[in-house]
Amino acid sequence: MRVCFIQAQGHMYSGGQGIYLHHITAELSRLGHEVHVIAGVPYPEVVEGVRLHRLKTFSFWGFLDGYEEYVYRTHPLLFFHPVNLYEFATTRLTLSSLLNMFSLRAYQKLNELERDGPFDLIHDNQTLGYGIWLMTQRGRPVVANVHHPLDIDRESDLAQARSLGARVSRLLWYPWVMQRWVAARVDRIITGSDASAGSVVDAFGLSREHVRVIHDGVDTELFRPLEGVERQQGSILFVGNSEDRNKGIRYLLEALASLRGQASCHLTVVHRPRSHEAPRLARQLGLQGQVTFLEALSREELVRQYNSAQLLVCPSRYEGFGLPAAEAMACGTPVVATTAGALPEIIEDGATGLLVPPADVEPLAGAIRTLLEQPERCRSMGEAGVRRVRERFSWRRTAEETVALYEELLGRRAAAAPSLRVESTR
Repeated sequence: MRVCFIQAQGHMYSGGQGIYLHHITAELSRLGHEVHVIAGVPYPEVVEGVRLHRLKTFSFWGFLDGYEEYVYRTHPLLFFHPVNLYEFATTRLTLSSLLNMFSLRAYQKLNELERDGPFDLIHDNQTLGYGIWLMTQRGRPVVANVHHPLDIDRESDLAQARSLGARVSRLLWYPWVMQRWVAARVDRIITGSDASAGSVVDAFGLSREHVRVIHDGVDTELFRPLEGVERQQGSILFVGNSEDRNKGIRYLLEALASLRGQASCHLTVVHRPRSHEAPRLARQLGLQGQVTFLEALSREELVRQYNSAQLLVCPSRYEGFGLPAAEAMACGTPVVATTAGALPEIIEDGATGLLVPPADVEPLAGAIRTLLEQPERCRSMGEAGVRRVRERFSWRRTAEETVALYEELLGRRAAAAPSLRVESTR
C-alpha cells in the first residue's frame, strides 16, 4: 500500500502529533507499506525507509521554529512574494491561516509526487485545512487524525484569560468553521481514545460511526525501567507543552507552592524551547530553587528523567491520550493525574497512580503529598504501570488497526466503483 501522511508541524518536540507521526510511519514501513510524509517546519524525524518531503512554508511560527532554514537557506526576495507575505502576516494572528495555507501547499506538493504514481490513501494528522478537502476529490480515501478538537483548547484558554484583550486574541486565534467542515468530508476521523472520540463527535457534529478509536502506543523498547538509575526521593516530573493551557501546569505550580513546608520536593519541567509562561509563574509563586526547567531533551535523556523521578504529574484540563503518562508508566513511574479526557483510560486509579478532579489545586496537592510520603507504594504502582502499558499500548498494535481501517475504506471504494461507472454511462 502506498500511503502519504500530511503534517503541518512534524518534529517530535512539537507535541503528541510529532510523536504519533514518527512511530506510526515507522511501524507501517516495517509492515511493508510504502510511506511518504509531507511535513512543514520543524521537520520530523523519520526512520530509514520512510520518505520525507520537506515543505517550506512562510508562516510566522515556522520562521521561529526553523530560524536557520529561513535566514541561511532561503532567498530573501521570497518573503516578498504576495502569497508568502500574506502567510507570514496572517499566521501571527490566527491558527486557521497556518493550517489552511499549509494544507494548500501540501495539496500542490501531493500533485507533484503523484506524477510518479498515485497514492492509495492520504492520512492527515490534524490539519483539516481546505487543501485536505481538495485531496478528497482525487478518488482515493482520506483519513484524518484528530488527537483532540481545538474547541477544547479555545475553551481552556478563554477560561484562563486574565484580560479582555487576551480573550479577544484567543477568539481570533482558533479555527471556528474550517476544521468542522473538512472533518465531515474525509472518509474517517481517527482518534486515540474513547474520551477524545466523544469530544470530536460533539465539537464537529459528526456521527459516532464517522470516528474510529485507535489507541496510541508507547515505544516500550525505549521507555523502560533502567538498571542502575535510582529514584530520587521527593522528585516530581512534568513533561509536556507548558504553554498549552490544557496541560494545566499552572495548577501544578500552585499545588507545589501550597506544599511549601509540608513536603520536601523538587519539580523538573521538561517542555518546549522558548517557553516563558511557566518560568514566569514559578517566579511569581516564589518557587525559585524548587523548579528546574529543561528543554528539548534527547529521548534517552527523557527516559532517564522518567526513571529518576519518584512520580510524574499530569495536571491536565484535557488529554486526548496522555503520552507522558503512558511513557512514565512504561518506565515504572507512578502518575498523579486528573480525570480529564483519556487519562482514566491509561491510569488505573489506586493501582498505577492517583486520579484527582481537574483544575483543582487542593486535591492535586494532596495526591502528590500522599505518594511522596509512600515510596514503597510508588514502587508497587510503578511495577503495575509497566505491566499495564506492555499489555495494552503498543505502536505495532496501533499500526495494525490503522491498516485494517485503510483496507476497509479501500474495499468500500472498490466495491462502489462498478456502480459509479454504471451511473456515469446512463
